[in-house]
Amino acid sequence: MNIIWALLLLLGSSAGHPQQDSHHPLSQLFQATVHSAMIASQQDVPVSADHPPVKVDPQVTAPKVKGIYVTAYSAGGSRMNQLLDLIDKTDLNAMVVDIKDDAGYITYKTDNATLKQMGKPEPFIPDINQLMQRLNKHKVYPIARVVVFKDTVLAKKRPDLSFKNPDGTLWENGKGDSFVNPYSKEVWDYNIAIAKEAAKLGFKEIQFDYVRFPEGFEKRADTLKYVKNDKSRVDTVAEFVQYARKQLAPLGIRVSVDIFGYAASVPAAEGIGQDFGKISENVDVISPMVYPSHYTTGWFGAQDPDKEPYKTIKGSMADTHKKLDPLKDRKPIIRPWIQDFTASWLGSGHYEKYGKQQVQDQIRALKDAGVDEYLLWNASNRYSQGVAYK
Repeated sequence: MNIIWALLLLLGSSAGHPQQDSHHPLSQLFQATVHSAMIASQQDVPVSADHPPVKVDPQVTAPKVKGIYVTAYSAGGSRMNQLLDLIDKTDLNAMVVDIKDDAGYITYKTDNATLKQMGKPEPFIPDINQLMQRLNKHKVYPIARVVVFKDTVLAKKRPDLSFKNPDGTLWENGKGDSFVNPYSKEVWDYNIAIAKEAAKLGFKEIQFDYVRFPEGFEKRADTLKYVKNDKSRVDTVAEFVQYARKQLAPLGIRVSVDIFGYAASVPAAEGIGQDFGKISENVDVISPMVYPSHYTTGWFGAQDPDKEPYKTIKGSMADTHKKLDPLKDRKPIIRPWIQDFTASWLGSGHYEKYGKQQVQDQIRALKDAGVDEYLLWNASNRYSQGVAYK
């Protein structure tokens, strides 16, 4: 408490400066100290979807993020040279790097016994410490992507933590992927252990992906065999992210979550356990995937949303604000995933080739909607040239 009073006195002594704002180093130090105290005070409060804790930013000095997705293969290979060059020469400043990927592989060598026991480390990134040094050298804000409940590796190792068919075999979706059970506290702790190791490595933020039950789960919820409790699927998912945030905030780590873009425009997706508002009030950053190609005819008045990126993004952000504004002081930073790929699978006449203009149209729509952070998705990490990212 003496430290806080001292900081208050120091702030008071500099109050005569008309340019004093939240970016002043002393102001940031004061905010960080107060926020740390508030975060510590929340640790003993039980996790409850109905009673989210007061929102406290664990990282007040974080930049306005403009980033790109980077696979573990790119991060550990020669393509990283091109991606760092892109960061150096533009207003981009962040990378979202796969640390636990869509199959469930941990993408680097680890000596953590728990992670080795439950997961399967693969050195797609040969030297994780060297990677972190490179990111630091190029002033890249590092975000670790952790795919949570889509985890074929863990499901095969521990079928008891997954979903089983009536005949006792491991359930798989049509693509051969398996999910682990969001009701399982053991699954929660495993993924948070990965996040904590990422924090020790130097990542500033954890972005959790696939924070949900499998698509169409409501059609098989009563036939599959799995452990569950009396919580709803929506509350179970919301309480996972709340629990993760309580674990990571004391380390100064922000928590962000990916979510389907249309979740902002429709009621809660109870089948897969995603409620846009309940998840958002429990995270620091929400990243709706608002790729124009993922909307169908008629969305936001567009005949072919993929061909009208400005209109589609502008409409999606209007819905996002409408959904999140009622959260007031629990409203997270809105940082959407936008499209830098060509959706040729939509068929002739329903898509266009994405490049500089289409990316800039999306960025302009975000700006016009009052959103100044974003992430670019391209699965192959080949990003358009010449884009003005301001």
